[in-house]
Amino acid sequence: MIAFVALGSNLGNSREILLRAMDRLEKFSSAPLLRSSLWETEPIDCPPGAAPFLNGMVGLTPLSGETPESLLQKLKALEVEVGRAPKKMHNESRPLDLDLIAFCNEIRTGPSLTLPHPRAHERRFVLAPWNEIAPDYVMPTQTRSVRELLAELGSKQAARRIV
Repeated sequence: MIAFVALGSNLGNSREILLRAMDRLEKFSSAPLLRSSLWETEPIDCPPGAAPFLNGMVGLTPLSGETPESLLQKLKALEVEVGRAPKKMHNESRPLDLDLIAFCNEIRTGPSLTLPHPRAHERRFVLAPWNEIAPDYVMPTQTRSVRELLAELGSKQAARRIV
């Protein structure tokens, strides 16, 4: 059983914020995290003038008794702890964004949580780092692996791996 969490940041020292967040996410896992590299990506559907994002992905083994909803609550609390303010506009700049992309083979459709994430398969900033840690993973609502979904994007949406 594994859950995948996408990380993003475009305010503050994004590299440091994401690396610290990955360290904190270790506490939400009963096994060592799978950690991607960091990727620099252009903002998508963000307000004009938004800075590029750094993105990453972790795979974690949910703690005993963890549900998608309880993990999402922990992720949102971590965002606030790092300094994320309540949203004023859609896709605004932020120091930390944590998205629960998939939780084992769970499927949810609700106002606060949709699993797997409904747009993950369309976004290079999700798929590129995910491909590093779980290229053969197939989301429950898909028939193609992360690797295949990434290849299908072609040259749309630039992403550059940060070494």
